Amino acid sequence: MSDSSSIRLRLKSLGCCVVIPSYDNAGTLKTLVGEVLEYCVDVIVVNDGSTDGTGSILESFGGRIRVLTHLKNMGKGVALINGLSAAVEMGFRYAVTIDSDGQHFPSDLPVFADAIEKYPETLLVGARNLYADGMSSRSTFANRFSNFWFRIETGIKLSDTQSGYRLYPLEKIDIDIDKGYFTSGYEFELEILVFSAWRGTGIANVPVKVYYPPEGERVSHFKPLRDFTRISVLNTILVLYCIFWKWPAGFFRNLSVSRIKAFVNERILHSGESNLKLAEAIMLGVFIGIIPVWGYQMAIAFFLAHLFKLNKIIAVVSSNISIPPMIPFLLFGSYWTGCEVLGQPVLFSLQEINMAKIGSVLVQYVLGSFIFAAVCAVLIGSVSFILLSIFRKNPASAKGKE
Repeated sequence: MSDSSSIRLRLKSLGCCVVIPSYDNAGTLKTLVGEVLEYCVDVIVVNDGSTDGTGSILESFGGRIRVLTHLKNMGKGVALINGLSAAVEMGFRYAVTIDSDGQHFPSDLPVFADAIEKYPETLLVGARNLYADGMSSRSTFANRFSNFWFRIETGIKLSDTQSGYRLYPLEKIDIDIDKGYFTSGYEFELEILVFSAWRGTGIANVPVKVYYPPEGERVSHFKPLRDFTRISVLNTILVLYCIFWKWPAGFFRNLSVSRIKAFVNERILHSGESNLKLAEAIMLGVFIGIIPVWGYQMAIAFFLAHLFKLNKIIAVVSSNISIPPMIPFLLFGSYWTGCEVLGQPVLFSLQEINMAKIGSVLVQYVLGSFIFAAVCAVLIGSVSFILLSIFRKNPASAKGKE
């Protein structure tokens, strides 16, 4: 039995199909589908509104493949959703997605077959050599950018988050055609990675080969400015969601008396730092948490604490003063302070506060936020110093015990 026949049987027994989204890639599609069929007999091709003869090429395969046709181009994200949804309806447990532009090698399908058997519930992303000949510096930068934000959003470190060569464990991801997603283009592949990770699905890289045709032969529908902007907007939305809901919700969900006692004992009572230094770290965190640097409070607090040689953990924790229940009070306090400083009337009350109203009085809010943040930082820092002086009278001895 040949190697390709063996892989066909393995993928069949594993319940795995191949999904190929395609838009105007007639030059590479026939060869790609033919090579994929050597390794997998279950192939779904999504013709995403192609206008270049793709339909005729797919018809030439007769009943050997399943074809889904969009009358107009809907975007790669929609093509993937429809292709994966069809795989679910057909009863497959796994689906490998492969781009139709000729960059991926069907001969790497055995890599995914091996990985299924080792990691049966893991979403696998084919990791390309980002330094291979022919890969543009723009693509390398975009992938590193995406990798960085993916790690911030999920805590998972990947070497490649943009590869379209993937294996989806269909029972572990949410592919509901009626659910709706933020995105419909290339950025969908990042979105589904993040949401799958948040639902607890394992995500890992597997090594794959990649071919980058010479510039004149390359057919790509990726528009660097447009699509990079979309990816950046998506990352902004995901990070803000983490800051204002996911991380605070997780923090309070895991909060317990024992955890609080352990944190206070380790990071405060026995930290070995002076009371003044700890109070300064709290002041720094509170100040950063109130000023309008939405989404970046913790990162800025960590950087400045490192710069000023303050307790980074205490500063980052203190910056979370801007948790959802506190946000209306902080917004109104900042706005009210700005109005008082500028001698302008307060136009709405705490009960009416929202981001739309804040946007209409941005000058008052921004100016007031820095003053309000400084006042709150001094007050909270002073109270903290007093409490530390009462309950932690000899930091030096605590340091000595460590």
